[in-house]
Formats: sequence, C-alpha cells, structure tokens
Amino acid sequence: MMLDFSETATTDRQERPLFTPPCFTMAPAEENEATGLGTIDRHGGRVSVDEKRMINCRADVNQLLPLKYKWAWEKYLAACNNHWMPTEVSMQADIALWKSRDGLSEDERRAIKRNLGFFAASESLVANNIVLAIYRHLTNPECRQYLLRQAFEEAVHTHTFQYIVESLGLDEGELFNMYREVPSITDKAAWAIKHTQHLDDPDFKIGTPQAGQAFLRDLVAFYVIFEGMWFYTGFAQILSFGRRNKMVGIAEQYQYILRDESIHLNFGIDVINQIKIENPHLWTSAFQDEVQNMIREAAELEAAYGRDTMPRGFLGLNAALCEQYMHFIANRRCAQIGLTPVFAEAENPFPWMSEAMDLKKEKNFFETRVIEYQNGGALDWG
Repeated sequence: MMLDFSETATTDRQERPLFTPPCFTMAPAEENEATGLGTIDRHGGRVSVDEKRMINCRADVNQLLPLKYKWAWEKYLAACNNHWMPTEVSMQADIALWKSRDGLSEDERRAIKRNLGFFAASESLVANNIVLAIYRHLTNPECRQYLLRQAFEEAVHTHTFQYIVESLGLDEGELFNMYREVPSITDKAAWAIKHTQHLDDPDFKIGTPQAGQAFLRDLVAFYVIFEGMWFYTGFAQILSFGRRNKMVGIAEQYQYILRDESIHLNFGIDVINQIKIENPHLWTSAFQDEVQNMIREAAELEAAYGRDTMPRGFLGLNAALCEQYMHFIANRRCAQIGLTPVFAEAENPFPWMSEAMDLKKEKNFFETRVIEYQNGGALDWG
C-alpha cells in the first residue's frame, strides 16, 4: 500500500484526543522528564497510548512503543526510503555552463547565486531549530524519531551547497555569508531566528498557555513559513532553470531536496494540528490572527527577496510571478492549519511544480539519469 503524503490528506489523519485530561492541565513536567535524561523511575508503570501527548507530557519519552501517532512513524520510514547524497549527481554540465562566457546572463547568474546564498545558511538554521529548540519540547518519541531523521537530512542539504560551491568554484565566503551580507536574505533569517531564541533558553518550559503559544509560533515560523513558503519559491526558481536545460545538476539536487522538504512540511503541519486538538485553549482567535499576520508578513519579505534576486527577470521567471506564487502558497498553508486565506485567491503561475514534486516517478524530472527514489505518494497542487 502506498503512503499518501498529499497536502490535503494531512489533517484527515489526525489522532483524536482520548478521554483523559490533557497534559496541559497537569503540573509542568520536570526538565529531566521532557529530555529523557533524568533518573530512571524503577517503579514506573508501563506506558500506555493514552498517556502520550505532543507537548508537556509525563509519559516516558524514551519508549517508542506503543505508537500513538502512526503518521509520524510512517513519515520517518518514508524519509529513510528517500536517502540520497549530493555527490551522486554529476555537475559536469553545470560546470561547463557556468564557465561559459555566453552560457548564462548576468541576471541569471545573480538569481542563482542569491538562491544558493539563501539556502546555504538556511538549512543550518532549520537544523539548529530542530536540535536546540523543537526536540527538547516535543515530548513524543515517534515524533522525535522523525526529527532525528530530519536533522540528518538538513545536514545532507547543507552538504549539497558545499558540493555545488566546490564544483562551480564559487567564492565560499560570499555564498555562505550572504545571510549576513545581503539585506533581503538577512531580513528573512532574522525574522525566523527570533522565534527560536527564547525556546533555546534552558529555563524555557512549556507549562503555561503563553509558553505553549511560543512553541506553536516557532513551528509556524520554521515549518509553515521557512520550509513551507520561502523554500518553495527558491525551488521554483532553480527548477525553472532545469526546465530550460540549464544548471541541470543543481536542479536535480533541488528536486531531491524538495522531495525531502515536502515531508518536512507535512510533518510540521500534522504536529501543529495535533497540538491544536490536544490543547484547544492555545488556538485562540487572537492567536490565529497573529499567525495570519506572520504569514502575511513572511510573504512580503519574500516579495522583497524576489525583487532583489530578479530585478529584471528572465525567460519564464520574474519577481511578479514569484510574488503571485507566494500568495498562492500562503493561502494553501493557511488552509492546512485551519485558517482563512490571507490574500485574494491567486492562481498558481507554476503548475509544473506539481510534476516536480511527483514522488512516484522512477526517473528524475530532467531525465539526466535513471534513479530509484522511493516515497509514498505525490503532492497534489491542483
């Protein structure tokens, strides 16, 4: 049976809350209980499914079984089946094109370098958030199992940009430091990091509604916006080059990253929606308004990035189209977490992106080589 990771399916698989008091009504869990590194309770009873919760739960986080959130385990297995390494992809055509005097216009080179500069540090920022913030406070072992796999994938993605920089002979300092030197990239990174900083505080605990909402803000900022919105316009930029038979090696690697990110996104959305089910008092009208404002503000930052990346545009791609795509994506993300759209209905200007995300293909999108790339389904962007 094929696993379905379609975006419209994620909310349908949520575990319904059992008829036991939610963990949030208990006294806040001790830090050692949340980490699993405390003194072993020699008289502790065996864990039952109904004791498991997403946040602030006392159930032993070191016990994977019995599973409660089977969708988290399925995503972990699918991610393992997606294993790939950037060095498997040939860069010879890209190297020749990059070195060719007339192979790419200056506008195309600017867009590619800005894109690489954004992603080069962003994968590390996402990994830092997983390891230093989310993992500590997500008190469910099957979800933590997936987070461990995601953290490894973020390392592979960072490796990808090292491989691209080395292959093309780019200035590594320029590319990897863009997130501190290019304002349109810095603005996005700074916006996201502020949602992790207080969660990284060793004294931070999810024992109050305010702290619970802070955790949800972080999940929205990194899963829904950073990986689910900003990454997707970056994918569209590079994959559009591949469609024109340019920079096909980089485009192939971006397609693999996109396949990973599609599961990252859907995992984050499932986690957010499950926390909402178990802690409905966190999802207040005021907080929903705040999340919508976050999504709207993020779309504006991405529009500014598009104008900086593509001041004049080129064949099939320009800042206006990317802004339209961002509005389309933003509305989709709102729907996935139960919010009304933040923008007027927008048509998808890049319908071919759904084909690029078809995870069932046995051959990659640009037909540069045959691959065996397993996963459980395709994302439907229709």
